[in-house]
Amino acid sequence: MAQHFLLSKAARSFSLVEIARMTEKQAESFFRKIRWDQTNGKPVCPCCGSIGKHYYLNTRSIWKCKDCHKQFSITSGTLFASHKLSLRTYVMAIALFVNEVKGMSALKLSRELNIQYKTAFVLLHKFREALLETRDETPMDGVCEIDGAYVNHYVRPANNINDRIDRRLIANQNPNKRCIIVVRQRYSGEAEFIGSKRTLTYVLHNENTTDIMNIANNRIVEGTELHADEANAYDSLHARYEMRRVNHSIEYMSEENACSNQAESFFARFRRFQQGQIHKMGQLYISNYANEIAYREDTRRLDNRSILEDISVKCMKTLQSNEWTGYWQGNHRVSERLGVA
Repeated sequence: MAQHFLLSKAARSFSLVEIARMTEKQAESFFRKIRWDQTNGKPVCPCCGSIGKHYYLNTRSIWKCKDCHKQFSITSGTLFASHKLSLRTYVMAIALFVNEVKGMSALKLSRELNIQYKTAFVLLHKFREALLETRDETPMDGVCEIDGAYVNHYVRPANNINDRIDRRLIANQNPNKRCIIVVRQRYSGEAEFIGSKRTLTYVLHNENTTDIMNIANNRIVEGTELHADEANAYDSLHARYEMRRVNHSIEYMSEENACSNQAESFFARFRRFQQGQIHKMGQLYISNYANEIAYREDTRRLDNRSILEDISVKCMKTLQSNEWTGYWQGNHRVSERLGVA
């Protein structure tokens, strides 16, 4: 039996010991090369775009633009803007986030870095926002799978049997119940079948025809071979796609080799993340959690240094968050991210 990639030497290209030994100057150099990669780490003013020789204020680790005379730092205008933690702590936080292959809880991060739970909670959500804002949403083709799974649907039964309600009725279901739709594009033309190469997730109130068609029309190229189960919501897709259906009540794969195993693989990892790490997720941020697991699935065969650098680039390229700046002072998201944004 072949060795799992995560157990191989190729999956390990850095250690936390290496990150812990970094100095603040080394962490600053790491982020400089990521933030200003086109100038090989030479500072570029985020206000006017000047690349001149800016004045460096050593006591505050910031620059003053020689043209517009505004001050800026490595993190100005990014997710880490106005940061209070050291840059080395941010590198360590990303490294810890990368090495937790089934997701990470805010409580664990707060203990690992000896920071407040509130700080760790916001920091993890900033990582998730960077992954969501920078994901590739170009339409998929080739062979794809689509499936849905429900979260936040559990309703605790009453203690006495005479007080219990029929939880199958819509009126008695949890109002926070949501459906996560996943679309996965398989690798094609490979000598060895290694699963999917790209994953997109969307959150809906339920698995319905209108929203499923909207997702497919915007994210799947017409004529694509599309695998789905026997749910009625996917019946209308036959008009635009080469459909392959499988009845999961009697089989995992049909006689025509139709299956949604890659979609089920995503949901398996998501359930472990939900039950083992997060435990409870508000419906406002389900899209962020789902996309994190999609990213972990898509990078499951990359070494951890490549993932560390990729997430660092995404964080530095993402603009300052309006949702997570002042979160604990009441600045919360006001609406859900439903369907295709």
